Amino acid sequence: MEKEKRAKTIKRTITGVITLPVLAIILIFSNTIIMDIFTAIIACISMYEYFHCFKSTNKANPSQYLGYIYCILIAFTHFVDERLLTSIIIAIIPVSLVVLFAELVLSKGKKTVKDIAVTMLGICYIPLMLIYLSLVRDMELDHGLNGKILIWFVLIASWGSDIFAYFIGRHFGKHKLTAVSPNKTVEGAVAGVVGAILFGILFAILCNTIWGVGINYLLIGCIMAVLSIVGQIGDLAASSIKRYCEIKDFSELIPGHGGMLDRIDSIIFVLPFAFILFSIL
Repeated sequence: MEKEKRAKTIKRTITGVITLPVLAIILIFSNTIIMDIFTAIIACISMYEYFHCFKSTNKANPSQYLGYIYCILIAFTHFVDERLLTSIIIAIIPVSLVVLFAELVLSKGKKTVKDIAVTMLGICYIPLMLIYLSLVRDMELDHGLNGKILIWFVLIASWGSDIFAYFIGRHFGKHKLTAVSPNKTVEGAVAGVVGAILFGILFAILCNTIWGVGINYLLIGCIMAVLSIVGQIGDLAASSIKRYCEIKDFSELIPGHGGMLDRIDSIIFVLPFAFILFSIL
């Protein structure tokens, strides 16, 4: 058992070392259109994993076409005026409900309310949340602080928190956090918040030193704490879905990490809150 855990940790580390430079290149050097396409691809893969876990286990029969349409539309985010985009995002939920209930009425019993609920959850959970990846990355704040810097705070809040929570929880965790994810501990959760704060402040010091952007350390520390908590809730949200569908991972796409949705489950939750909180920096 210990050998298996060690092997998985090594595999996770190798995968992280390989994918991080690729991710850095895309986030730093790509233009808005490439970024939108990249986000749409991530959304489509995640959407597939989400729908597949319900269909393959016969837990629900979601209307997949609607979820994929919204994921693909992310690729056109920056072709739409910002005010119109806000209206479109708000309209997605009522429009989707009308379409899905119309489908239920016309399906002659083939669709159920549960199918609609699972579909709507997927739409809110993946494309509506992931669209903020492009929006955060495109932010322009004062003192030269822009989205290409801010997006790294999102990753630090998600993955930095995950790293601290994993190692502290594994070696020192004694109090179970929740039945949704039996391996999670209170000690790990607290360590995750502390880790996000430390990594966030260290990165802020680096940004202030190199680019002179003037990030307030106390403020960024508070923001990172909030984002870490939100990210951990996102991780538990994904665990609750997998637990309901009785699966271990959403897929085996990424060695040592599971599926795309396993890798970005916390980031999905963090992005909208980051977009809101970064505006006060």
